[in-house]
Amino acid sequence: MRIFIKYMVSTRCKLAVMEVFNKLDLHASMIDLGEFEVIEDLSCEQKMQLKTDLLNLGLELIEDRKEVLIEKVKDAIIEVIHHKDGIAKFKFSVYLSRKLNYHYTYLANVFSALQGITIEQFIIAHKIERIKELIIYGECNMTEIAWKMNYSSVAHLSNQFKKSTGLSPSLFKQLRQQKRSPLEEIGSRHSITQMPLQHPQAAINMNITRPVRI
Repeated sequence: MRIFIKYMVSTRCKLAVMEVFNKLDLHASMIDLGEFEVIEDLSCEQKMQLKTDLLNLGLELIEDRKEVLIEKVKDAIIEVIHHKDGIAKFKFSVYLSRKLNYHYTYLANVFSALQGITIEQFIIAHKIERIKELIIYGECNMTEIAWKMNYSSVAHLSNQFKKSTGLSPSLFKQLRQQKRSPLEEIGSRHSITQMPLQHPQAAINMNITRPVRI
């Protein structure tokens, strides 16, 4: 049987979940991020224990079909933005449609209906977090970052960055000693609708995302 798990964003998540399966005497293998194939049928007791153990890890068992689809969309976007070396000339609409075998319009409609934000907004939120990470690491200049993250120019990147954070990339770099927060908090309806920072000093409390969950 297939089991779908929410908030999985890293290999460490996979290892932790595999330990849970072993504890429950279940033989499982990961097919994709957040998707597992289990040989056995779960008893009611095993299912309840699985839910509890996953919650203790900050993860969640998904049972609704549309929620499963949305989580697959999120996982695919996170995998591309945070775990690949750049997304130059990358078309998410084509990629998601081919990977998930659904027309992009359907994916977009289901996503916005259940999440309250669009796929594009979710993508932008994660691109901004990845840009923050690249700025902090200091291994790329802004021209290289703009190319890696599929922006037409540094000006285009800077405008979107400031619109999302309230800061220019250069000012953000000056205030970069920040605490980092979990990936699953990025791209939520709450985080998208928050007003950007209006004063540079407010950036002292701004979080920067680490692409790991556990």
